[in-house]
Amino acid sequence: MRMKQRKLFEQFPPVTTKEWMDRITSDLKGADFNRKLVWKTNEGFDVLPFYRKENMQQIKHTGYVSELRNFRRKADNAGELAEPGNEWLIRQDIHVTDYEKANIKALSVLEKGVDSLGFLIDDPTSDSGKNFELLLKNLLDEKHEINFFLNGKAQEILHFIKENCENQGTDLSEVRGCIETDPLGRLMMNGTLCMPVEDGLNYLVALAQESLTLPRYRILQVNGTNYCNSGADAVSELAFSISMGVEYLDQLTARGLRAGQAASRMRFSFGTGSGYFMEIAKLRAARILWALIRDAYDPGEKESFRMEIHCSTSRWNATAYDPYVNMLRTQTEAMSAILGGTDSLTVNNYDAAFSGPEEFSERIARNQQLILREEAYFDKVADPAAGSYYIENLTALVADHAWKLFLETEERGGFLEALKQGFIQDKIREKANKRIRDVSMRREVLLGTNLYPADDDEIRNDKGISIKFSAPVEDKNLTVTPLRPVRASEEFEKLRLAVSRSGKKPKVFLLPVGDKAMRKARAQFSAGFFASGGYEVVDNDGFDSVSEGIGSAIDSEAEIVVVCSSDEDYMKYGPEIHRALNGRAMTVIAGNPPGSDALKECGIENFISIRSDVVETLRYYNSVLGIS
Repeated sequence: MRMKQRKLFEQFPPVTTKEWMDRITSDLKGADFNRKLVWKTNEGFDVLPFYRKENMQQIKHTGYVSELRNFRRKADNAGELAEPGNEWLIRQDIHVTDYEKANIKALSVLEKGVDSLGFLIDDPTSDSGKNFELLLKNLLDEKHEINFFLNGKAQEILHFIKENCENQGTDLSEVRGCIETDPLGRLMMNGTLCMPVEDGLNYLVALAQESLTLPRYRILQVNGTNYCNSGADAVSELAFSISMGVEYLDQLTARGLRAGQAASRMRFSFGTGSGYFMEIAKLRAARILWALIRDAYDPGEKESFRMEIHCSTSRWNATAYDPYVNMLRTQTEAMSAILGGTDSLTVNNYDAAFSGPEEFSERIARNQQLILREEAYFDKVADPAAGSYYIENLTALVADHAWKLFLETEERGGFLEALKQGFIQDKIREKANKRIRDVSMRREVLLGTNLYPADDDEIRNDKGISIKFSAPVEDKNLTVTPLRPVRASEEFEKLRLAVSRSGKKPKVFLLPVGDKAMRKARAQFSAGFFASGGYEVVDNDGFDSVSEGIGSAIDSEAEIVVVCSSDEDYMKYGPEIHRALNGRAMTVIAGNPPGSDALKECGIENFISIRSDVVETLRYYNSVLGIS
């Protein structure tokens, strides 16, 4: 007898939103719901702690994202089309200096699971028919895509691709990839172009027209990644990327291309940060907004306006110290990009902040995606985020706020005019400065850098490794103020590097005394505080008497002694410890006790707490200790 099918939750009575809120209010015991449970995002909107079916009633995009993504369909063994999946291309970039060696490496990584190649050509003067024949040997087919990023000569590369297709007998309609030209992005990042902007756009339209014979090749990449790596949040990255895309549409259609032709030549590139659900929502929102743009230009060009997306894991949160944590960051970022529906993905090497491409780190980066595809089956389910009350609402919030910022940019005359006015740069700089300060205040966490750092970690300069810091552009003959890529951990790394190069690593002695719970908590806080600057921290379980702690502190010959106790005990222990040290070490109080003024009258001037700016505080201690 067949068992009767039963619904999973039919034994449980339905619970209304009011009942949930009443229970939450009771559990909060008078605490403010908004302050305790509502997430205040960097993007400027609030996210509720839970969403229900009724929250979906005002969302218009439900079920729409899957259509926009146009998920590829796999063929089964019989050649029949199977159910739609979530396929994406695993990309690895190769720096090209020797064209023959680059070809050998490309063929090698294709055998290791990569199906998208990115050739980064720093010296365009090296481009020649002979070199490209070496580079593209045995690479031109429909199995994988080939992308080029270079500082010029895009038209020549297009010719070389066609020429090599003819020589290798490859159908032009089969090859796919992108020549990643982006004159507006180059203007934004460098502050100037090698030619007038109008000439650059004229060159671009000629390139687009010529590329139409390669239907699966795109010749224009809107580099939203630049915003992400300069500290932008999800909303501003999306808004300005859409604005740049519209600027290209306007400029190309004004020069004779149809809107659908222009859109079909375009690819969007986004950075993927550490906000797991936010990044999923950002990519889903991107397709919604681009569909609105399509409807404004030519609603009938659905296929031509399909948004092709490439994602790269963020460089903003990559760290030089404790670099293996970067693997954890890039893994969650890769998951966000894939679940959000990216078409291709680059996972940056975990050592990208301080090293060039290394075989080991490249292999790890490849395998991170292969695990998600071959072991976690991320390619099996189309739009897996669809229907999640939380993600659907988050998608709507991102799309709504990004659209408002996009319209604000359009009101200033569009992307190019807003760039010349400095509006875009100011918006990104404002976001970046706030986030950098949040990192410095430890409101935004960088594991291994401002939280749980390893104080004995060193960058091994004997191997030719150096930290890559951002640098302002010094050329004064600029058309616009350039955008400045930066990593969130840079100020902490400069502090640690200064300590490392000084040859005298400061020693910090923790003196926990008094209330056992408070002294332990504050000792843990203090250890992380000073370790994040590269100081040597001498931790202790606690002392039963002040005299015992003072004796151990003096014997340690530490330059800094941190008293860790409760607010009530500081007036009892602090002055005694300070007098006993007698200038042999700085006395620091862990916390911001109500009696701090009385402690200052006793000569104690240094306090650290959760309100402290860690970077500024450590800069001060460095200066006192003679470390510049």
